[in-house]
Amino acid sequence: MLTYPGFDPVALSFHGLKVRWYGLMYVIGFLAAWWLGRRRAARPDSTWTPLEVDDLVFYAVFGVILGGRIGWLVFYGQQALADDPSYWYKIWQGGMSFHGGLIGVLVALLVLARRHKRAFGDVLDFTAPLPTLGIAAGRIGNFINGELWGKETTVPWGFAVRGSDGVVRVLHPSQLYEGALEGLALFAILWWFTSRPRPRWAPAGLFLLCYGSFRILIEFVRVPDEQLGYLAGDWLTMGISLSLPMVLAGLALLGYAYHRDQPSGNLRVAGAAEPR
Repeated sequence: MLTYPGFDPVALSFHGLKVRWYGLMYVIGFLAAWWLGRRRAARPDSTWTPLEVDDLVFYAVFGVILGGRIGWLVFYGQQALADDPSYWYKIWQGGMSFHGGLIGVLVALLVLARRHKRAFGDVLDFTAPLPTLGIAAGRIGNFINGELWGKETTVPWGFAVRGSDGVVRVLHPSQLYEGALEGLALFAILWWFTSRPRPRWAPAGLFLLCYGSFRILIEFVRVPDEQLGYLAGDWLTMGISLSLPMVLAGLALLGYAYHRDQPSGNLRVAGAAEPR
């Protein structure tokens, strides 16, 4: 058993300006995505330029923040908003939805694809591995904030956490599970998968399939949001409900990609014109 140290959520404080760990993790995530995108664009066979990567990250930042916050308020935070109408903008206190952020990013990248005259599938495929390290960082932010704990457990790596009722319980560190699977493992899978030419839509499909599967798996040891509880029985959570369509969409996209076998526009083929 491990003891949860009770981190200070404020990383830095300067003349009244407070920088919280949770917000800092988002900055780290965006920088990691930019760095990974720049590395991919630097490949001799890449059709992406560094400036296009800069634009992609710029658009994605707005998609993640707006979509993630709106999604959380819609899916999870209606009661919190009713209790405090100003809560909608207090992102530093937590309350971001991955699924909402995903929707926001899809809209942002659709705009980017039209602006740069690229196939939408190519933009999604190029982007697929980029947010994964940011997902890991975000889950570390959840751990520092002391939120999104798992169920009670007897495993030796469980954390002793004092609840709001004063009772100490040993809990699964589900935030760290998510960081390891949805972040680091997903990064390794997608970075390898996209290192060679794949059919258009295949990387995007693999992202949806793997993330949705990992999230559903972890939901079985994660405590459902207090304001929602279980949606049905003692197992169906909002996280499972939102992740199951991702798994189905991922399988459909992978099937479609390999059936069509359409070349990706992200990598040049020797002697061929650059596809768009």
